[in-house]
Amino acid sequence: MSTVAVHTITAEELWRLPDGEKRRVLVQGEVIETMPPGGRHGVIASEVTTYLRNWAKSGPGGCVGVESGFILQRHPDTVRGPDVFYVRAERIPVSGIPEAYWELAPDVAIEIVSPHESADEVREKIRDYLAAGTQLVWVLYARTQEVVVHTPDGLARTYTRDDVLEAFDLLPGFRCAVADLFA
Repeated sequence: MSTVAVHTITAEELWRLPDGEKRRVLVQGEVIETMPPGGRHGVIASEVTTYLRNWAKSGPGGCVGVESGFILQRHPDTVRGPDVFYVRAERIPVSGIPEAYWELAPDVAIEIVSPHESADEVREKIRDYLAAGTQLVWVLYARTQEVVVHTPDGLARTYTRDDVLEAFDLLPGFRCAVADLFA
């Protein structure tokens, strides 16, 4: 029986790769390429970003963004880029928002499930974020118009289009009707 050596790279090496047509993440040192998301995905990401950004600007501040890389693990490195993220103001580095990847986990990571993603792929992302210290992972399912909120204690709560999404402890005052995210 033979073995095949897998060449692993670091987050810094990933950053220096030339741009390509596909999105890239780094999972335990291995580059994974995916197709760009579809149109509906982008619209939902924009809605979520707008709600979070308006909330942050009117209250606690912080950084809301899309598809930025976060180094979630070292040796071997894992870099993931959530569809939408939030980093609390007090956790933004003194040097400011990084030019390259964030060297911390986002406080909130939001993933919008694409039609081609498997349940295993989604679950792996959730595990990576939570293991790195992310406090909330929201997984949005466009087809069913549901949001599943995952927390570090292993619990998951499903919000349907008739519910209001809230996160009192981490996002005080944030409220959003789930239906509005999929409008």
